[in-house]
Amino acid sequence: MADQHYGQFQSRPHHLQQHHPRSHQMVKAATAVTAGGSLLVLSGLTLAATVIALTIATPLLVIFSPVLVPAALAVFALAGGFLASGGFGVAALSVLSWIYKYMTGKHPVGADQLDTARTKLAGKARDMKDRVDHNVSVAQSS
Repeated sequence: MADQHYGQFQSRPHHLQQHHPRSHQMVKAATAVTAGGSLLVLSGLTLAATVIALTIATPLLVIFSPVLVPAALAVFALAGGFLASGGFGVAALSVLSWIYKYMTGKHPVGADQLDTARTKLAGKARDMKDRVDHNVSVAQSS
C-alpha cells in the first residue's frame, strides 16, 4: 500500500497511465507541420494570384466600364423580368386551378372561409339595402 501513494501531482497509479512513444508524437507533429505549411503556402499563392489578377483587370474594367455597366444592368433587368414573369405565371395558374376546383365543387383549401365571407357580405349588403330603402321612403314621404 505504501507504493500506491496518490499525491497532489499524480491522479492515477503509474501503471495505468498511457505513455505514447516519442516516435508517435514526432509523426503527429511532422504531419501537422506538413499539412499546416502546405495550406499556408496555398493561401499565400491564392492571395498573390488575386492581387495580380486585380492589378491586371482593374485597367480593363475602367476602360470597358462604359460598355460593361449598361450590359450588366441589362442582364440583371432581363433576369429579373424573366423571374417575375415566371412567378406571375405560376401564381396565375394556381389561382385558375383553385377557381376551377371551387366552381366544380371539389372544395379547395380556403373555400369555407370564402363562403363565410360571402354570407357575411350578403347580410351586410341586405342590411344596407334595407336602410337605403327606408331612408328613401322617409325622404319621399316628407
